[in-house]
Amino acid sequence: MNQESKKSTRILIVDDHAMVREGLATFLSNQPGMQVCGEASGASEAMRQIEQNRPDFMIVDMSLKVGHGIELIKQVHALDPSIKMLGLSMHDECLYAERAIRAGAMGYLSKEHSRTLIIDAIRTILRGQVFLSDAMTSRLLKRSIGKEEDSIKEPIDTLSDREMQVFQLIGQGITVREIANKLELSPKTVETYRENIKAKLGLDNATELIRHAVLRFIEET
Repeated sequence: MNQESKKSTRILIVDDHAMVREGLATFLSNQPGMQVCGEASGASEAMRQIEQNRPDFMIVDMSLKVGHGIELIKQVHALDPSIKMLGLSMHDECLYAERAIRAGAMGYLSKEHSRTLIIDAIRTILRGQVFLSDAMTSRLLKRSIGKEEDSIKEPIDTLSDREMQVFQLIGQGITVREIANKLELSPKTVETYRENIKAKLGLDNATELIRHAVLRFIEET
């Protein structure tokens, strides 16, 4: 066996919860051919880890301490397309799976799934294949061939990635200034996104926006 075939896949875990990162790191480190080379809680920290540790693979949670998983995936894909990525989230896959794939990830999993499925996802992606649940794969295939019931977008699907991120954080009861700090945007930009979200979802005021966001993300947790 040559040296190259013995090389382990270097994995960077990006998640805003230390216990999740530590548990996942321990689990993955016990898998043959896998080595956890770093952990990060936010986007800026993840970019530093990439420069220092040169991962082959990243597991990226959508909710981060600073930044957002979708934007991080876009940034990493632009920097180095050879780094393969798996999106991970506590939210339903219908919310972020397609967005994560468009951003540059090659797979997406809900945290509801077992850890053993993460191994399947990593190995599938390392073979150059996209990993999604059967239900999400079916949904995307139906949309691609123009099945009427799947090709019609719900209002929430019309939100841009940034608008979706702001909408999610509004649902968590976070203020405009806190959202701005978390996503590294100006408060004025966040206000603009809020107005866009209200228009796209047909909401009349800030109270309706907050109620709609809270109800949506209670359902998704």
